[in-house]
Amino acid sequence: MADAVGAYDGKHVCQTQSYGPEARGGKSKAELVISNEPIDYPKALQVDLLLAMTQAACDAYFYETKTDGLLVVDSTYVEQIPTSRAVAIPFTKIARQDIGRELVANMVALGAVGYLSGQVDLKHLEMALLSRVPKGTENMNRDALQAGIAEARRIDLSALPGSIIGDWENEV
Repeated sequence: MADAVGAYDGKHVCQTQSYGPEARGGKSKAELVISNEPIDYPKALQVDLLLAMTQAACDAYFYETKTDGLLVVDSTYVEQIPTSRAVAIPFTKIARQDIGRELVANMVALGAVGYLSGQVDLKHLEMALLSRVPKGTENMNRDALQAGIAEARRIDLSALPGSIIGDWENEV
């Protein structure tokens, strides 16, 4: 997403990652700061949108979400959702059943988050994705991205309480 926003959409972007010893099967964290202005601090103090692929990640990082922010979870693995301002999509189940590989659950999630955030041109998101995936996996990754976008389009964001999300809607 950082590539799509920075290289193709012309916005300022900063991505940080932390993968400690818990990265294999546990929680890890990546932050993406997007702005139309230069970024003076590379970390998110409070997030507008948090993606949690596991219950451990949801439990550990939910507190960083703004009160009017959006929590997006992989409902395959996250069962306890701490807010009504949440969208639950079974990313791993979609990857397994529709694409045939759980490995691309993160690409399904990327498509959904790209759509739900409204911060990236979805065509640019696909272009950036395809420039980074291993040769021979382009179709699988494109299908996973598009599956996530399609699933996110089914969600009625206006039904969420006290939302700024309506301002984020992506018309791409």
